[in-house]
Order: sequence, then structure tokens, then C-alpha cells
Amino acid sequence: MTHVNVHPLVSPWGRFGLYSFFIDAPEPAIVDTGIATSPTEGMAPALEAIGRRIEDVRWILLTHGHIDHVGGAHALWERTGRRAQVVIHEADAPMLRSRRAHVEEYRHGRAPYLNDPGGEARVTAAANAVISGEMEPTMLLRGGETLSLGGGVTVSVHAVPGHTPGSVAYVIDGQRAAFVGDAVQVHGAANGFPGYADPVAYRAGLQYLRDAIRPQHLYLGHPYRRADGTAYGVELDADQAREALQGSLDIEARVSEAACRCLQDGLQDADSPYSPFAAVAEQLGYDGDPTLEPSPFFTSMHGYRTHFTTHVNQNS
Repeated sequence: MTHVNVHPLVSPWGRFGLYSFFIDAPEPAIVDTGIATSPTEGMAPALEAIGRRIEDVRWILLTHGHIDHVGGAHALWERTGRRAQVVIHEADAPMLRSRRAHVEEYRHGRAPYLNDPGGEARVTAAANAVISGEMEPTMLLRGGETLSLGGGVTVSVHAVPGHTPGSVAYVIDGQRAAFVGDAVQVHGAANGFPGYADPVAYRAGLQYLRDAIRPQHLYLGHPYRRADGTAYGVELDADQAREALQGSLDIEARVSEAACRCLQDGLQDADSPYSPFAAVAEQLGYDGDPTLEPSPFFTSMHGYRTHFTTHVNQNS
């Protein structure tokens, strides 16, 4: 099996950097694309610094459909002369096809809790500003596919839904190098809380990565944080990968316990930014700002609420 090098590509976005990864294969690939400006402001100069050209990229591998991962896809595809394959799971493909899909995700998953009349307008403006273009993917995934990057280099696709319905991990075969996007949250990133739309699927995905993939190298979409607030880098070795995966499972178990207790007791409105889940924040000692988009606190709480409601209805 041919060994290939991986290079992180950092693109600016306000106070933050957005991370993509370059797989230096005979048919080069970039995993995740940041926002509209990322190909020009981050990827192209970083590739030039290592003697590579953005125009030669032949695969654009998207781990999921969130705005800071697919926003630069159309612009990058254009830079390749539209020759690159643009790959995404079918469940998240609507977010590549339509800016409006990002607004609908906000409206149904977070807006009901945020008490923010201007929120939808801001999400709409953000989608218009940072998504470089709506486009049809050139390849839809379900999980289980193997992609050939030439010269004997293959990448296997593993469905790990939870953070989003269509989250996937790309694994370089023979190297156990796994690109997971935001499917491994640990204690969250800047907001200090892990975000996932489907907690049951999220936990299953973490267990699959830990027990079946057992990555030797784990590439994260952001510098997610440990319990003490210190950040991992985005390139983790085998020991760090095991720690991050187990840490993610441990915090999900704590969040699940608090959320289920709150739901069993019955949701109550309160004079709290965490309402109607103030009891969850109190039990976990969470004091972060739940209104910061993409509001992982309410994303996760809505996921638990959805599963709890479904379970109650099925057993009534």
C-alpha cells in the first residue's frame, strides 16, 4: 500500500481558522472546504508553499454539510476547472445544493429555543455570504464505498451519522488515517458544548470509530476541547485519538443523563438563556453562551427531545 502524506490547510474566518486537509495522492484530494474565501485565502497559498497546485486537486471530500465545511466547495471546484469529483453523503447533499437548506436546519432545530426574531435573517445572510455557490455533487455516498486516488491509494467511506444525518469518515486504507470532520466533538469547540443532531447515532458512530476503525491518525474538523478546556490539535496520534473518542463517549453519557432527567421531569420555561433546558446546564455546570451559532447546546437538546418523544410515543 502506497503511503501518502497529509497536510492541514488553515483558512481564516474572523477569530477562527477553518481546517481542510490535503491528501497528497496521485489524484490529490482535499477534505472539507471551509467557506467561500477559503480556497483563495487559505488553500492555494498553503499548497503553493509545499510545491502543489490547487488546480491539480481531483477529489473534494466533504465530511458533512455544515456551512463551514461545504461553503468553499463550489469555489474550489471552479479552481480545478470543474474536474474534481465533489463527494458528499446523500443525507447531507441538500446542504450543498441549496443555501436555503441551512436556514431550514436552523428554523427546525434551534430557532424554537433561541427567542431571537432576527435569527433567521442572520442565518440567511450568512449562507448567502459564505457559501460560494449551490451545486449538485458529482458523487453521492451512503457509506461503504472505496474511492481510488490513483497509484494504489484508496480511501474508504464510513457513515458516522449523529452530528448531522450525513456525517462520514474518510479513511486512508493501510494507514488508518481517519478524517472525521465534526463527528468527534469531545467537549465541543469554542462554545464549550458538544453538538449533534442525533445523540443515539452520534454515540454509535463514536463507538464504531473507537472499536472498528481504531485510527492511528485522527484528523478533526476543529480543535475540540478536553474537560479542562485545553484544546486538542486537529492532527491526533493513536493515543490522542483513543483519548478523544473515549472522552467524547464519556461526556455524551453525562449529557444524556442530564437531558433525559430534564425531559422526564418535564420541560419548564424559566428566566434563563438555557430555557427550557436550564436544569441540564445546571447539572452539567455549563455556563457557555447557548446563543452562539451554531448553538450546539440547543442542537443537542433538540436531538434528545426528539428521541425521548419518539420513545414515549412508541410505548404509549
